[in-house]
Amino acid sequence: MKVNLTGRVALVTGSAKGIGRAIALRFAENGANVVVNDINPEEGKKTASDIQAIGRKSLFIQADVSKYDQVTAMIDQVEKEMGGIDILVNNAVYAQVSPRARVPIQDYPVDEWLRAMEVDLNGAFYCSKAAANKMIPKKKGRIINISSTAGIVPLRMEIGYVAAKAGVIGLTRAMALELAPYGILVNAIAPGSTLTDVTKALFYTNNGVLSKKAQDLLSHIPLHVLGEPDDQANAALYLASDEAKYVTGHVLVVDGGWTAGYVRDW
Repeated sequence: MKVNLTGRVALVTGSAKGIGRAIALRFAENGANVVVNDINPEEGKKTASDIQAIGRKSLFIQADVSKYDQVTAMIDQVEKEMGGIDILVNNAVYAQVSPRARVPIQDYPVDEWLRAMEVDLNGAFYCSKAAANKMIPKKKGRIINISSTAGIVPLRMEIGYVAAKAGVIGLTRAMALELAPYGILVNAIAPGSTLTDVTKALFYTNNGVLSKKAQDLLSHIPLHVLGEPDDQANAALYLASDEAKYVTGHVLVVDGGWTAGYVRDW
């Protein structure tokens, strides 16, 4: 898939690895200059270097999106060093993989709930608020929020993540209504199970064989395969493109059919 993002500046949060990195690289491959944000400086700088190797401008900014002062400083730095911001992808996520966070509500730790909200929901709000103030005077811009199928069909034992990602969908739709008069389009992507470093460790054994958990998961996916980060990057590329100029307030589900309904034999 090829579109023309030449001359546009994109900021992708949480883009050191995984889906965020795939989006950042895909934007760069299609002409955008890309700012990489993450709390991991080593991997973040590597992604920025890989973007520069493609021939695009890039810089890495270490910032915690759950801290509003760090977010506003980041957006100001993007404007100062890159000349503005045209595309924001709110991808930063707090992955609740610890066993203590995989429990029912009566046992769910308050600190896990707060961290999920701070990063996944507050972070998207903070970055969008700061970026919108830069986009409004130009009467154009794109904001793409990475939600999850968990925000559409809830999962057991992940109540903080589920609630935060559902909140991201509501945030997306509300922002789309408020920012439409300024020519700013706001959409979300809801990825299904996607093979990042974190999920690979969950889905594969040390011998490289799919775990029982992964096999059970695949039984609920009509395409019977796990997604790749590039699947989500392609969706983001479309929403950032001129071809999506009449799309706003939409949640693009990229999940192999998961949310279409369970696959079962009768």
